[in-house]
Amino acid sequence: MRTALYYGKENIDLTEKLKPQVGPNDVLIKNLNASICGTDVAVFQHGPGTGHKISVGEKFGHEMVSEVTAIGKNVKDFKVGQRVYPYPVHASGDASKAGVLGGFTEYLLIKNAQLNHDLYLVPQELSNEVAAMIEPFTVATRAVKRAYPRQGDFACVYGAGTIGMAAAFALRYFGCQKIMIVDHSDFRLSLAKEFGFETVNSANEGLKAKQLAYFGRGTSLVGNQPQIDITIDAVGASEILQTFLDSTVVDSRIVLVGVDKQPKQIDLLRLTFASQAIIGSGGYRPDDVKTVFDILTANQGQIKKMVTKVYPWEKLVSAIKSAADPQHALNVQIKY
Repeated sequence: MRTALYYGKENIDLTEKLKPQVGPNDVLIKNLNASICGTDVAVFQHGPGTGHKISVGEKFGHEMVSEVTAIGKNVKDFKVGQRVYPYPVHASGDASKAGVLGGFTEYLLIKNAQLNHDLYLVPQELSNEVAAMIEPFTVATRAVKRAYPRQGDFACVYGAGTIGMAAAFALRYFGCQKIMIVDHSDFRLSLAKEFGFETVNSANEGLKAKQLAYFGRGTSLVGNQPQIDITIDAVGASEILQTFLDSTVVDSRIVLVGVDKQPKQIDLLRLTFASQAIIGSGGYRPDDVKTVFDILTANQGQIKKMVTKVYPWEKLVSAIKSAADPQHALNVQIKY
């Protein structure tokens, strides 16, 4: 079977290994399409320790749609030929290894596979390209749920990558009335606008002025601030959190899904008086999968446009380099 092994900065070995043998309670799956995560790009560009816990000499990739190709004699819940979504936290057998499940390896053995735990059946109507984005959509959907969205809320998403764009779709699904996406990529923002979201290129447009014009003025401790009930940070830039704290919009919430490793000083008195909430969101939960199936099914026509290019597996390195260019790419995938 084809497998991609990670050997450090800009060093991936496309090689072959023996296909795993199926035990009595196991399921063997073949990956069909695999989506490239920002963490895959980070470890490729910068080396180990900059994305998920990917060790040198290890398989990697964790966003994929797969097909059941063999089942153990005791397996009753799966049939050969079914398309499945491997839930990384459980399918990997080790939650700390979820990010290196093996999306860039052709076959994976799911030991003691359980339906709706390790593997989920993918709705028939979803294309392979859309289904390969189930995992990042679960991350984004969990972040939106953590914001406790209410019907009619106003929301601003920072970052128009796969996670940010997925968050915008989830916010709409949960009834948010106005949704803005902020990014520096005109390419990605043009797609966001096509999907019906308000957009701002904060590199060359006045962000606060556009937010005030779109959202209107909110109730704030410091006066002239846009009425943004929910902020989703899918970037991890320190200034996003600071802008939220400075706004002191009453009852506003920010969910941090982008990674910002810098320590922060926070004025807890102002935070308390404004009843603001800072919420972290890491990963996803099993109930998010069903929600994502609903979102993808209802919006498949638009969401498929998020896939910029699909490369053959043999061009994995080119695919990762393409995914690293936000001015020309959004979601990039490989196909077996």
